[in-house]
Amino acid sequence: MKKIILLTLALIATLSVSAQYYPDGRPIPPRHRYGNSYNHRTSHSYFGSDTYYGFRLGLNVATVRSDAAILDGSDSRTGLDLGAVIGTRLTSTAPLYFETGLSYTEKGGKGTYQGDKFTYRLEYLELPLVIKYKYPVSPDVTIEPFAGGYLALGVGGKIKNYGAREAYSSFSDDNAAFKRFDGGLRIGCGASFDMLYLGLSYDIGLANIGHDDFDDTRTGCLNLNIGVTF
Repeated sequence: MKKIILLTLALIATLSVSAQYYPDGRPIPPRHRYGNSYNHRTSHSYFGSDTYYGFRLGLNVATVRSDAAILDGSDSRTGLDLGAVIGTRLTSTAPLYFETGLSYTEKGGKGTYQGDKFTYRLEYLELPLVIKYKYPVSPDVTIEPFAGGYLALGVGGKIKNYGAREAYSSFSDDNAAFKRFDGGLRIGCGASFDMLYLGLSYDIGLANIGHDDFDDTRTGCLNLNIGVTF
C-alpha cells in the first residue's frame, strides 16, 4: 500500500511538471520556463529571461537633406545594416524593456549639384537606445513597438562626384563633407516569432552633420531588418 501511495504521488508530480511545461499541449522551450504558472499575458514563463540578446541584418533606405545645395542628397540611397542587440526588462509588472547594442550601418543619399550627379555613402558605428514594449499575441508571437534614439560615429564612406569623376572621404573638415557625429530619434515596431525577429524603424537625424552652422544638414533613414533573438 505504501508503495502504491508513493507511486501515485510521483505520478501526480510528473503530470504537474508536464502540465507546467506543456500548457494546452504545446511545449515551452527551456529558456522560457520561469515561474510556477503559465499566463501568456504576464508571466515570466512567456517572456523568458529578463535579459535577451540577438543579431540583426537589415537594409537601409537613407537620405541627407540639407539647406546647402552641395550637400543635399535628398534622393534615397540603399545600404547595409549589421549588428547585435541586448535588452533587459525594466519592471516585473509589465513587459517593458530597454534595448541597446552596436551596429555597422550605411547611410547617405544622392543628388545633383550644378548639373553634376553625386552620391554620398556614410558609414557609421551606431548605438541604439530604445524602450520596447513586448505585447503578446500568442504563446509564440509578440508585437514589439519601440521608441528612443541613437548615437552614431562616422568611420568611413565616399563622396562621388560623377561630373568631375572624383571621389573623396565623406568625413573631413572640408565644407563639402560631413562631421563624424550624428544622433537623433528612432521609432519603429518589430515582431518576434519564437526566435525569429522582423523589424521596421525610422531614424530622424537631429544633429547638424554639415560644417556650416547656418545651413542644417540632417540624415533620415528607413530600416528593415531580420534576425534571431536568444
